[in-house]
Amino acid sequence: MADDWTLLLPRASDFLWSPYGYIPTEYVCIIFIVLFGISTFAHTVEAVLLRTWWLLPTACLAGALEVLGWAGRLWSSDNITGVQPFQIQITATILAPTPLVAANFIILGRIIARLGPTYSRLSPKWYTIVFLSCDIIALIVQGIGGGMASSAAGSGRDPSLGGRVMLGGIAFQLVAIAVYAVCALEFYLRYLWDRPLHSVPKPIHGDQDATRGPFTNRLKFMSVGLAFSTLCVFIRSIYRTIELADGWGGRIITTEVYFNVLDGAMIILAMYTLNVANPGFLLSEAKLEDAPSVKEEK
Repeated sequence: MADDWTLLLPRASDFLWSPYGYIPTEYVCIIFIVLFGISTFAHTVEAVLLRTWWLLPTACLAGALEVLGWAGRLWSSDNITGVQPFQIQITATILAPTPLVAANFIILGRIIARLGPTYSRLSPKWYTIVFLSCDIIALIVQGIGGGMASSAAGSGRDPSLGGRVMLGGIAFQLVAIAVYAVCALEFYLRYLWDRPLHSVPKPIHGDQDATRGPFTNRLKFMSVGLAFSTLCVFIRSIYRTIELADGWGGRIITTEVYFNVLDGAMIILAMYTLNVANPGFLLSEAKLEDAPSVKEEK
């Protein structure tokens, strides 16, 4: 009986040769695969039914990459010395949140188009161009770093160089998210205080202000969802930055619970938030510049 129990316990040699510094917990990996799979399926259905096609290469792609990454971790739980599952998980989980960040950038631009671009430092179009460009740069740098690190780890070489490249990509993304959050906060405050950045003529008595859209319940709910989703992704980016700065063999990267809570759980919350606060439904109202004013209707 004692010998049977020892077969169920991780061997010391497994930990010694594990590229993670631990053995990924099987049931945790299964839970995350199921949760990400459900959210991704829901995002896909919502995107098709509501014709929000831009969610396919953003939120849906993020979910698919997370499923792939956690499948790699599940594979590693049964094959800890295997190179391929480790390479899959490190590349997929480092890249997965980037398309989701892109979705948040697009959503803010569309909210600005409905509430009033005069309260924003950038037009909705330029929000998309500037921040999506930053997101693509971060994606490329992280992808290169992830490939370098996984290749080095798989061949028994030091993955630190790839880790530093990934750190650069994550840190750049963290700064981009922080700037985006500051710009968003300024926009909302200017809108609430009615202090546009650009001078506009005051509406004639009885006319609708064509530069300021109504802050409807849908837009309020979407804004709260966007803020929470962004916060979750921001927390994950902070964790990843500290993790990689601590070193490839550091305490943070070799502690499984940190990854489960501060990476996996944060992206789960962000994904499900956009399932509930779905932009396809909540942003279906006409944009401010497309809505006729009261004056035009007379």
